[in-house]
Amino acid sequence: MPLLVGAVVALLVPGAMGAVGGALAAVLLWRGPPVLRSTRPGRVSDESGLLMAQLPLTADLLAACLGSSASPAQAAEAVARTIGDPMRARLAAVSAELALGAPPAACWERLSEDCPALAPLARCLVRTTVSGAPPAAALAGLAVSQRAAAARAAHARVRRAGVLATAPLGLCFLPAFVLIGIVPVVTGLAAAFGRRL
Repeated sequence: MPLLVGAVVALLVPGAMGAVGGALAAVLLWRGPPVLRSTRPGRVSDESGLLMAQLPLTADLLAACLGSSASPAQAAEAVARTIGDPMRARLAAVSAELALGAPPAACWERLSEDCPALAPLARCLVRTTVSGAPPAAALAGLAVSQRAAAARAAHARVRRAGVLATAPLGLCFLPAFVLIGIVPVVTGLAAAFGRRL
C-alpha cells in the first residue's frame, strides 16, 4: 500500500518534486504516523487531578460516616463503595488495613504516600486520630476549604483565558489600525514635506 501511494504521488506531481514527494509519502506510510504515547508522569498528574476533584466529596462522606459512630474501617469501606476511582482503590486498601487491625494513624498516613494531593485529608485524619477529637468538623472544614480552592483556581483559569482570548483579537485589529490610522497620516505628512522641498 505505501508503495502504491508513493507511485501515485510520483505520477501526479510532475518532475523531480513528484519523485521526492512519492518517496516521502511511501516512507511516511510505511513507518506510520507518529503516535503520542502517554507517559507515566502524565498519568500520575491526571490521577492527581482526579483525586483533587474527589477530595471534597470524600471528606464530606467520611465526616458523615465517622460522625454517625462508624469505625474508621467501616467509614473507609462505605465511602470506597460510593465514590469512583481512583479514590475507591485507595480507600478500599485503607479499609482492609484497618479491618486487619493496623493502627489508624499509620493507615491514614499511607493514604497520601504516593499522592501529595491527598496530604490534607491524610493530615486531617491523622490529627483527629491522634488527638481523639471528633473528625466530622475537621473533615467538613477540609471539604469547604478544598471547594473554595478549586473555585479560586477555576476563576483564575477563566481570567487567564479571557486575557489569552484578547491577544488574537489584538493581532487582527492592529494591522487594520496601522493601515487605516497611521499609514494615511504618515503618507500625508511625507507628501506635504516632499512638496515643500
